[in-house]
Amino acid sequence: MLVSPAFRKQMEGYGLTTAEILYRLPDHPTLLQSYIWQDYDIFPEFPVLKKFLDFWTDKLDGPLFKVTVGHNRLIRPAELKAVGAEFKLH
Repeated sequence: MLVSPAFRKQMEGYGLTTAEILYRLPDHPTLLQSYIWQDYDIFPEFPVLKKFLDFWTDKLDGPLFKVTVGHNRLIRPAELKAVGAEFKLH
């Protein structure tokens, strides 16, 4: 059975990370644009997000204004638990 890359990353300690990136438009610096970034990353260092933001500042024209980060450690969905038995109704 093949394991998905996302599940493998979760087992390695990665968690789903979402960042809202506000940046200034290059042609109109008084206007802000929003960009949503999402990937699996490690809390609290966020090496994947930092790599993306380094790429952004080096290669893209829109200067960063604000980055807001959400991670599954802050709001956690249901835990993964082994089930000892299974009951079916109809």
